[in-house]
Amino acid sequence: MDMEALMAQAAELQNKVAAAQDRLAQTTVKGIADNGACIIDMTAKYDMLGVVIRPDVLSLGADAVSDAVLAAYRDAKQKADVIIDRVMGDATAGIPMP
Repeated sequence: MDMEALMAQAAELQNKVAAAQDRLAQTTVKGIADNGACIIDMTAKYDMLGVVIRPDVLSLGADAVSDAVLAAYRDAKQKADVIIDRVMGDATAGIPMP
């Protein structure tokens, strides 16, 4: 493969990855803890968009709130990770990424 073709292939891959990153920024996920005790909305790039905590959880104190937020975040992150793997896998078409 000549250098020009290699550079064109690299540019195409860069464009696909940039488009995938934009798609991830526009994709939202919802993390839910304890049947809605806490709900976190975030992008598939882990940018948090909102947090809702049920009033009954707030009345349980700081530890309960912290636990609910962490559980909702972990749920949202797991969902985002699945999307990231799919979107970036499509963009790189099986090319191993560092």
